[in-house]
Amino acid sequence: MAITRLNAAMFHDEAEIMIKSGNGGQGCVSFRREKFIPEGGPDGGDGGDGGDVVFTTNRHLNTLSAFVRRRHWKAKSGEQGRARNCHGKSGEELLIEVPMGTLIRHAETGELLADMCEEDQRVVLAAGGTGGRGNTYFKSSTNQVPRKATPGTPGVKLDLKLELKLIADVGIIGFPNAGKSTLLSRLSAAKPKIASYPFTTLTPQLGVIERDDRSIVLADIPGLIEGAADGVGLGHQFLRHVERCAFLIHLLDATEGEVEDLLERITVLNKELERFSPTLAKREQLIVLNKSDMREELEELAQELSDKTGQHVMHISGLSGQGLRELENTLLLRLSSSDT
Repeated sequence: MAITRLNAAMFHDEAEIMIKSGNGGQGCVSFRREKFIPEGGPDGGDGGDGGDVVFTTNRHLNTLSAFVRRRHWKAKSGEQGRARNCHGKSGEELLIEVPMGTLIRHAETGELLADMCEEDQRVVLAAGGTGGRGNTYFKSSTNQVPRKATPGTPGVKLDLKLELKLIADVGIIGFPNAGKSTLLSRLSAAKPKIASYPFTTLTPQLGVIERDDRSIVLADIPGLIEGAADGVGLGHQFLRHVERCAFLIHLLDATEGEVEDLLERITVLNKELERFSPTLAKREQLIVLNKSDMREELEELAQELSDKTGQHVMHISGLSGQGLRELENTLLLRLSSSDT
C-alpha cells in the first residue's frame, strides 16, 4: 500500500512569500567598426527577456515548509544586448514546486490567483520583463546613425499567501480521541502517532488504500471540538483540509454515552462544519461507531442511531479490525458511484 506521512515538526499549511520575475536586459548602442569600414551602421543587439516565475505541482510534496524557511524567490534577469547584433541571453525561469492542493492568493487583497489542484499543473504568476531594443532597431531611411536604445522593462514583484488544502477522497472527522488515527493506520499503511488522550494528532495525516486498480486517499483531520470554527482547540486551520473530500467519515466513540449523547456530538460537529463552510456541511457523511470491542449490544445502538438520523450507521473496532473490511467495501462503492 502507498502511504504519505506528514512530519509534525515540518508540516506547514500556510506561508507568505515574495516573488519577483527577472528584469529585461538593456538594449545596446553600438556601431560597426572594422578595418575597412570605419563608419559602419548600427549593430547594437536587444536585451534578453527576464525570467518568469512559474509555479508547478509536485505530487510528492505535502507541506509548505520550504516557503517558511525561504521567503524571497527571484528569477534571473535578462542580459544586456551586445555589439554585432548579439542579443542578450534571456533569464532562466524560476520554477517553484508546491504540493497539489495549494491555493495561491495575493497577500494584500486575498484575491485567488491560482488553485494548484492538478498533477503537473503549471501557472506563470509573474512574467519576466521584456528586453530593451538595441539601436539597430531604430535605424531608418531618415536616421542612419541612431544613438538610441531602450532599457528593459522591470520584472513583476508580488507578495503571495500560500494555503494548502490536502487532496483526499475521504476525510475522517470526529471529536478528539474518537479513534481516527487508529482507523487510518488499520485501513492503510499509515503509522500516525496514537495514544489514549485528546489531540494526539497535531497535523493532518494521509493514508492510501489500494485494491486492484483503485486507490482511496484518506485524510485523518485533527480532533475538532465545539468552537473549532472560531479557532478553539486546534482551530479552523485544519477544517480546510476536508473541503476537497468527496465525502466524510463521521467517527464516533461508541463508549461515550447513549444515543442522545452521540446525537449531540454529531450535531455539535456538524454545526462547526456549517459555520466554517456551508458547502462542506452538505458533504455526504458516513456515520461510523468505533470501539465496538469495548461495548456490548452495539448493533442495537447503531440501529437506534440510524433510526434517529435517517442514515445507515456502521460499527467497527479500529483496534481489533472488526468491520473494517465492510467499511473499506463501502468506501470503494460510494466513491465509484460518485465518479459516475
